[in-house]
Amino acid sequence: MLIETQKTADANVMNFFPPVKLLRSGHAEFVDAKSLRKSPLAERLFDLGGIKSIFMTQELISVTKEENADWEDLKPQILAEIMDHISLGEETVIDTEEKNNDEDIINQIKGLLNARIRPAVKQDGGDIIFKSYQDGIVYVEMTGNCAGCPYALVTLKEGVEKTLKAYISEVKEVRNFEKGKGERP
Repeated sequence: MLIETQKTADANVMNFFPPVKLLRSGHAEFVDAKSLRKSPLAERLFDLGGIKSIFMTQELISVTKEENADWEDLKPQILAEIMDHISLGEETVIDTEEKNNDEDIINQIKGLLNARIRPAVKQDGGDIIFKSYQDGIVYVEMTGNCAGCPYALVTLKEGVEKTLKAYISEVKEVRNFEKGKGERP
């Protein structure tokens, strides 16, 4: 497999041209740990060390090395990783919009529950525990003094649901999770 390379005007940047399309469309840039999770290839390239950033299009991978890194060492390793990636047939960039969207929403829900809602509920001797999120519905369990309290449903709908809906557009409803009552966990 032939992967063409090209030096650029910047001595720290080199372009790699694999014989296959890397992305379906657009471009992707990887500069930090969070962005790396979106690409197994970028993650493996960064693991080589000496890499500062990676920019990808359908046709090329542009690698920026750190100042103290040497292309003589890096170039063959980068070529090997690109060849392995292509031969394995992996996705270059994972469609995180689709696959991790629920995970991001769940993290936002948990963050709001812990920062804004739990402290208020705990003042009344109760607690609220996140159970699950599915299709826009958040399931939480009211415990302590809140379990069985006649105002628990009001707290759930007027407090918890309104707060979550105000901050997270994907949240449509909040329901109380009750063991053995058929609610989804």
